[in-house]
Amino acid sequence: MKLYLDTSDYNLIQELAKTGLVDGVTTNPTNLSKKGGSPRQVIEKIFEVLPHGTISLEVTEKDPEKLYAQARALSKLKDTVLVKIPCHIAYYPTIKRLVDDGIKLNITLVFSVAQVMWMAKLGVHTISPFVGRLEEIGQNGISFLSDLCALRNQYGFQSKILAASLRTAAQVEQAMLLGVDAITIAPKLFQELTHHELTDKGIAQFEHDWRSLGSNIQFP
Repeated sequence: MKLYLDTSDYNLIQELAKTGLVDGVTTNPTNLSKKGGSPRQVIEKIFEVLPHGTISLEVTEKDPEKLYAQARALSKLKDTVLVKIPCHIAYYPTIKRLVDDGIKLNITLVFSVAQVMWMAKLGVHTISPFVGRLEEIGQNGISFLSDLCALRNQYGFQSKILAASLRTAAQVEQAMLLGVDAITIAPKLFQELTHHELTDKGIAQFEHDWRSLGSNIQFP
């Protein structure tokens, strides 16, 4: 399973990449705008701190022809780029053109089984269902994700399922158990998932017990 950080904060990316667990980054217009400055410079910095990571970059154009040109330009920035395109019917013909061109796409804002099937039929590289946003409107996002994994297993399509909009540690762990191909989470949630209070308590107990032996004990 691939782990992506959902952020454009290259300082955080650099720090968390030291764990050896980070496979890439997903960006979008929102988190790029929060970082501020030139989006191109931010992207170049992300490439620098995560040189071998998969980086998802989202289109901002709305006209299909302009979107097509922008997607091709984004794909040429680095061979590890996945171009993010919203799953909207207006872009389906453009998505097909880009797939035929060999451009690796990450289709975003996916909320239904049918959307996943359509994108799998088009042969996109990655499909990103948004779990948390479904939960916000009263639907069961994890059940949806389970359906998608069953769909993938039933039809054997090659598109990767990237669980996005995961808001809690429980959602992340349920996504892992379902067998998704990748997850993307905020750095804060990643840091939360690296800790457990019983681990901290156990370390403190071991240290206390070892020190109780005295300072002259040699080991090994």
